[in-house]
Amino acid sequence: MRSKRLAAAAVVAAALAAVPVAAAGMHPELGARLSGMGEHGIVNLTSHAQKHQLCWTFELHTMHVLSATVRDAHGMIVARLGHMYRAKGCAMVSTKSLQLIEANPGRYWVWVATKGHPGDLRGKLFAGMAHM
Repeated sequence: MRSKRLAAAAVVAAALAAVPVAAAGMHPELGARLSGMGEHGIVNLTSHAQKHQLCWTFELHTMHVLSATVRDAHGMIVARLGHMYRAKGCAMVSTKSLQLIEANPGRYWVWVATKGHPGDLRGKLFAGMAHM
């Protein structure tokens, strides 16, 4: 019985010790420099994992923007930045998706779809804020 309690205590201690290490690698403020179609812009993202929200601010000079998404290296959608394009806003995103994006932002891209060029304006995420 005593060995079961010790084993359980060791599991709890290991789990608690891992939390600060995981939190230290998280990046709630992210940015990307967007380019394509001869256009340029930036996007800054702020993750609010406790609220399940991903907020954004775009600086684009592109016409006829339809939507924006966060995608993985294979082009699969991880998060939608709203139902239709807005320069500034927040969207509900699953906690798991937010954790993955925060832990390793360089594995994800922001894709912006325009009327004539779906997904051709894009940029890789990085930790920190992007500036023009």
